[in-house]
Amino acid sequence: MQSAGNHTAIVTGANHGIGEATAAALAARGCAVLCTFLRVDDPAAPAFPPAYRDGRLRDGAPVADRIRARGGQALAMEANLADPATAAALFDAAEEHLGPVDILVNNASGWVADTFQSAHTDAFGRTVQAVNPGTWLQQFSVDAMAASLLIAEFAQRLIARRGTWGRIVGLTSGGDIGFPEEVSYGAAKAAQTSYTMSAAIELADYGVTANMVHPPVTDTGWVTDAVRKLVADSPTMIHVAAPAEVAEVIAYLASDAAALITANVITLR
Repeated sequence: MQSAGNHTAIVTGANHGIGEATAAALAARGCAVLCTFLRVDDPAAPAFPPAYRDGRLRDGAPVADRIRARGGQALAMEANLADPATAAALFDAAEEHLGPVDILVNNASGWVADTFQSAHTDAFGRTVQAVNPGTWLQQFSVDAMAASLLIAEFAQRLIARRGTWGRIVGLTSGGDIGFPEEVSYGAAKAAQTSYTMSAAIELADYGVTANMVHPPVTDTGWVTDAVRKLVADSPTMIHVAAPAEVAEVIAYLASDAAALITANVITLR
């Protein structure tokens, strides 16, 4: 197991799913972790199993509690990433309670399904809204704006303290030719990917690597039988992953061993 000892990480969306698993994986390697989250109360819908809705509504404090119970260092902080002031507040809290942040995992998403067509219900029973200022803002404020401000805060503070080591990891779902029925999601992730690739180049002289991880379909509670059938019938989708499997890849990218892996979108299948 690669060590991440003597490092401090911020993991967004850490109250459930990949974020929760990533916080645990980094902590298991000796990393102090600020687990930031925002509880979201989704409306009941057949497309979203109760486990998924429960996860998104979950408090992040138990994640930090479990890390501390195993001897690690962790702090949970609820924060709205759509607020431009949040990035600095998260870094201030991490520095005060855990240490200088040198690992950033941009996991949280403001996910919303929207389309250039008329509003409708998709094949999985999800409501797809017509693109409007609300859907754009919900998506871009978290996946693009917050990610960029967190990267900027990370960079400015690392440079100011003359840091020589850092890791930035973001998550995406691909969308090389757009993201039909999730058009703002795809566009916001494309923006985050561009920010992350720019960071990889601009911050390389400071020992920083920056990568995006494109997980396979990952069962964070939303995977139904219909989704599993889609994966089974697809010639390009191979696995339905567990969050912990994706977290292992993220934790590796945050290790010394991954020093040569930067400016990549890493596709997991």
